Amino acid sequence: MSPKKKTQPSAKSTTATGKKSRGFTDEERAAMKARAQELKAEARAEKDKAVGESASLAAIAAMKEPDRSMAKRLHAIIKANAPALSAKTWYGMPAYADKNGKVVCFFQAAQKFNTRYATFGFQDTANLDEGALWPVVFALKELNAAEEARISALVKKAVSRV
Repeated sequence: MSPKKKTQPSAKSTTATGKKSRGFTDEERAAMKARAQELKAEARAEKDKAVGESASLAAIAAMKEPDRSMAKRLHAIIKANAPALSAKTWYGMPAYADKNGKVVCFFQAAQKFNTRYATFGFQDTANLDEGALWPVVFALKELNAAEEARISALVKKAVSRV
């Protein structure tokens, strides 16, 4: 009979103390599972963001003038001044939501409800508080430099946190 060859346990199956390892600990498995869920949620959020942006732009494109031009310009102003907000549709109109999906501001075309002016408004998630009374919805008949500057300032303030 030939002498039996002694084999060393592999480095993967032993720990520094020489004890056999059973693989990952429960805590390590839980951490890996949590990270996998985070990555899936991030991917889903990115997909939802793209879908929302596309739906918002489609809603804008379907509008008639002058609503379409105002909505396009508002979209650009909001994206430039509050890049953390995600575009989406809200009651079929363009809206912009925070990271929790809550609408912060929105545009409503005049032609949607056959009114004489479009509206640009803010929801209660907007940080516009000033004393006990402050405006949250504005009538829009046209956008010029003065209105664009005011809207830019309001959007920046709406997403600021005190």
